[in-house]
Amino acid sequence: MSEEIKLELTGMEAPQNFEEALQRLEQIVQQLEQGELPLEKSILAFQNGIQLSNYCQKTLTKAEQTVAKIMTENGEEPLDSEVK
Repeated sequence: MSEEIKLELTGMEAPQNFEEALQRLEQIVQQLEQGELPLEKSILAFQNGIQLSNYCQKTLTKAEQTVAKIMTENGEEPLDSEVK
């Protein structure tokens, strides 16, 4: 389910999968929370984090759509309607 995302601004390689993207995002958050990076590196890390976050969100949305489609095809109600 790997989707190529634009990473030319930061020089970061695209993640291979959701789990890798999430792990890299968590590492970036930890680095930024420590506050030890110089300003320029912090900005670059923040840009990478935004891109990884977008990648994760797109991947989760696709997975949710796939599950909803499977449930609908099997005659079950999608999960969103069960929550109400």
